[in-house]
Formats: sequence, C-alpha cells, structure tokens
Amino acid sequence: MLNYVTYLNQESDSWVTFVHGAGGSSSIWFKQLREFKKHFNILLLDLRGHGGSQPGLKDAFDDKYTFDYITEDILEVLDYLKIQKSHFIGISLGTVLIRNLAEKYPGRVESMVLGGAIIRLDMRFRILMGFGGLFKSLVPYIWLYKLFTFAIMPDGNHKESRLLFVREAKRMYQKEFVRWYKMGSQINRLLRFFRAGDINIPTLYVMGGEDYLFLPSVKKMVQKQSQSSLLTIEHCGHVVNVEQPQLFNRFVIDFVADVDRGE
Repeated sequence: MLNYVTYLNQESDSWVTFVHGAGGSSSIWFKQLREFKKHFNILLLDLRGHGGSQPGLKDAFDDKYTFDYITEDILEVLDYLKIQKSHFIGISLGTVLIRNLAEKYPGRVESMVLGGAIIRLDMRFRILMGFGGLFKSLVPYIWLYKLFTFAIMPDGNHKESRLLFVREAKRMYQKEFVRWYKMGSQINRLLRFFRAGDINIPTLYVMGGEDYLFLPSVKKMVQKQSQSSLLTIEHCGHVVNVEQPQLFNRFVIDFVADVDRGE
C-alpha cells in the first residue's frame, strides 16, 4: 500500500486528499497543511515510487505502470481508511490521476481542485517528451528531470518550485523513473478522452498566469464544463500551491467549504 499520513479534525466530517505530481511527494503540500487541517480531515499520500512509497520486491519485476494502475493505488488507501468520499486536490500530473479517479469512481469524488492542470500537451512538450524517450535509459534520470522542470517552470520566481521537485525526484530510482516515463506515453489518449465530455463534479482549476505550457488549454476546457471554474494567479508559474500559498489556500478552502454547504 502507498505511504500515507492522516490528520483528523474532530469538528469536520469532510476529507481532503492531496495528490502530488510526478517526481514530487506529499511534502510539496507543506504550505497547505497548517491551514487545511483547521477545517477538514486530511489525507496525504506518496504515489508509487515517490517519497515514502518506495518499490518493494514484488514491484521489481512489474513494469506495467498505467494511469488506471496508479489510480487504483489511491483507491486502495481510501478503502483501507474507509473514506467513502473525499475532496481531491492535485498538482500537475496528480490532476490527471484525480480526473481518472473521477471518471472511474465518480461517487468517491466530492470535488476536484486541479492546480497546474494538464489538459493538453502542446507541440513543444511533445517534442521534449520524444527527446527524453531517446535518452531515458542512457543518461542519469535527474538530468532529464531537471530539463523538464526548467521547461515547465522557466522563470526566476519559479526557482523554489523547481528545486523542491528536483530534490524530491532525487529519491527515485532510475528504473522507477523509466517506468513513470513510459506511462507518460499513454497520456495523450487519456487527455483526449477527458476533453471529449463534461464531468458533473464541482471543479476548480487553479493556474499560474505564467504556466505557459498548460494554461491556454485549461481556459478552453473550462468553457465546456458546466461545473468548472478557473482561478488564474498572476506572477505565478506551474506549482501554484508553492509559489502563491496564501492565495491558493484561501480560495481553495473557500471552494471546498462552499461545496460542502451545497453552494
């Protein structure tokens, strides 16, 4: 089972589950924890091969990573803790996993907050993915990871986010990185499926105004979804919860509380 930690709030029945992105860990939510646990029950988890969820012996020969496979990991924790329904907050690739969970098990998802959401891969990113695919087994994975983080978060004010994700990614093994990279080849088909239809779950997209690769497609997506809204934080890049935590916390807590009240 994935490594996880919970924080219980005796005055709330609501759960909020945080899902980090590829290469990160639950530690990226350190600027959220203090405020959110005042209002909700909190579940932090480390995705397979990340943080405290290091691969075990049975994983050593398992290369069949898929988005459904990783999504089931999250569901296993929810079932173990008997959490029937939760609000989900994700960043970057974590938003894809949350959306996949909502497609497969909509009854388990109270609402979605998708920060730095990935809706479509533009041509620049696809070229970068192709370049990485050629060299993923030939060079130290951290070199490729640094290249990707710089492409996604290029500005000087994105430096804290870049360093945070690179620091956490260094805890991964080369083989684990390759597994996740191969899984990334499935993402276009999955994103096309997501874009094809509406999902009737309250959704807040939180995007940085400087999230150059992903913001344009999110703006188009929100116009097609009946229960979606977009918060754009200016002077902010891809990892909105790290770069602008006060704004992120205030708006997201209000959004989740409004959903709980049925507003």
